[in-house]
Amino acid sequence: MMHSILDNALLKAKLLTINKDSKIIFFSDLHKGDNSYADDFTHNMEIYQYAIRKYYDKKYTYIELGDGIELWENYTFEPIYKAHKSTFELLKLFYNDNRLYMIWGNHDMIFGDPITVEKMLYKVFPPKNIKQKERLFNLQYHESMLLQIENTDKTIFLIHGHQADWFNYRFWKVSRFFVRYFWKPLQKWFNVKDPTSPAKNYKNLIKVEQKLKDWIIKNNNQMVIAGHTHRPRFPDPGLLPYFNDGSCVHPNSIIGMEIENLEIAMVKWHFQSDANGNSHIVKTVLAGPQPLDLYL
Repeated sequence: MMHSILDNALLKAKLLTINKDSKIIFFSDLHKGDNSYADDFTHNMEIYQYAIRKYYDKKYTYIELGDGIELWENYTFEPIYKAHKSTFELLKLFYNDNRLYMIWGNHDMIFGDPITVEKMLYKVFPPKNIKQKERLFNLQYHESMLLQIENTDKTIFLIHGHQADWFNYRFWKVSRFFVRYFWKPLQKWFNVKDPTSPAKNYKNLIKVEQKLKDWIIKNNNQMVIAGHTHRPRFPDPGLLPYFNDGSCVHPNSIIGMEIENLEIAMVKWHFQSDANGNSHIVKTVLAGPQPLDLYL
C-alpha cells in the first residue's frame, strides 16, 4: 500500500534539473500558526527570517518540503498570514525571482488542490488587474519533486514523508479533526501529545522511517530527502541514502539541508553568545558537506 503511494508520487514528481552552480536550501515543518499558544513557529521566527534573508541574498533556491503552514489547528489561512506577514513577504522575494518551490505535507494537504490555493491567495492578495492575477496565481504546490543532475540519470526524490505514514496520508482529515477538537485543547491544559504525529510518537516515527527505507531499497537505493518526522537524518556515505531536514520548530533553532557545488550538508541556525555576552544568530554545520555522488 505505502509503496504504491510512494511510486505514484515519484511518477508525477515535478522535475528540476540542477548542476554545479545550483544552490538550494531545504526547510520543512514550520507549522506557521496564528501566533497563539499553539504556534510553535513563533519562537523561531526571528532565526528563520534571518536565515532565509541570507539565502535569498546568496542566490539560493528555496524548497519547502511540506507542513509550512499549520492548517490542522487553524481553520483558515488569513489569521496565519496576518501573524506572519513579514515571513510570507520574504518568501515572495524568492517567488518573484523564480527561486521558490513548495511541497505540501499532511498539515497543509489542502494545497494539493490548485483551486484552493487560488481562493486563499485571492482573499489575502486581491489582484488589481488581469496581469497581476496571472502572475500571483501562478504559485503551485507539488506533492513531490525530482532533482536531476544535469547530463546524468542521477536523481534525488523530494517528498514531505507522510506518504509512508498511511493514516496521515489516507485519513488526514480524521487526524485533523482530532487535532483541532481534542489534542489541541489537551495540549494546552494537560500537555497531552498527539499520538498520530510521528514527531510526538516515537513508535510511529520509527515505522515511518522504516517504510521509507524499505521503499528506497526496493527502488535501487533511490536518494530521498524528506521531512515529516522532525528528526534530522544525514547518513554516512555507503549507508542507505535517506535524508531528513528536521524542522523549524526545534527548541531555539531551525535545521535544514543545503546543496551547493553538488555537495549536501545539514545546517542549524541558532542564537550564540560572543565573548562579550552579546547574542547573535549563527549557522552551524551539523553534517557534511558530502559530494552527492557518494549517495547517487
